[in-house]
Amino acid sequence: MNCFVTDMREKEVINLRDGCRLGAVCDVEFDTCSGNIISLIIFGKGKMLGLMGRCDDIKICWNDIKVIGDDIILVDMELPKQCCNRQKESAFNSLFKS
Repeated sequence: MNCFVTDMREKEVINLRDGCRLGAVCDVEFDTCSGNIISLIIFGKGKMLGLMGRCDDIKICWNDIKVIGDDIILVDMELPKQCCNRQKESAFNSLFKS
């Protein structure tokens, strides 16, 4: 399957270790000498509507990518503890869980 960098921006990245949605690919890092892709970059989410800055970007090494599908990229990586890109469940939603 051939894929353009612009196609990668539309794909959502999911971590296989915990099923966490990391976001969409925002940038690609590649080696200019060899032309190989080194990593995918996912920008950190904005804190308080972007007024308080944003979380750290997530850098996914090419070796951590397991599957690139039509709509999703599956990765297997350990996220840093301070990463706030994980989808957190709100207290309101937990009240209505069965």
